[in-house]
Amino acid sequence: MSESRDAISKLIITYAERVDLGDFEGVGVLFEHSTYRSAVGDGTVTYTGSDEVQATMEHMVRRYEDGTPRTKHVTTNLMIDVDDGAGTATAKSYFTVLQQLDDLPLQTIIAGRYHDRFERVAGEWQFADRLIFSDLIGDLSHHLTVDPYA
Repeated sequence: MSESRDAISKLIITYAERVDLGDFEGVGVLFEHSTYRSAVGDGTVTYTGSDEVQATMEHMVRRYEDGTPRTKHVTTNLMIDVDDGAGTATAKSYFTVLQQLDDLPLQTIIAGRYHDRFERVAGEWQFADRLIFSDLIGDLSHHLTVDPYA
């Protein structure tokens, strides 16, 4: 795998790790110069920049006594296309989110796809846009504080 692909893969996995750790400030930092979008119904909800992404995570995602949402984001089927000359890249991947609580057995709560764009700025790869498609939706009542699909 090329250095660019490695760096982009690391960004994608870092997102999952930060969400699962409840590090919403860290999630926001990943989208400092980026859009973070979610396909909802026939439309798209868009958040721009670190502050909006962090505020959205803080508002929507439950954290438990240990400071985490008690989830594991599993990212698979990663396809990355890089144009090193232009300093741009795209990636598509699948995500599956697992959750377990003392009173909730381990289960898949949502699965879908990420469509990402990246730009290389000052030699470093960063997110330019993330579009989230939620294809299979289970019980999100222990994960989210609001129902984004209502």
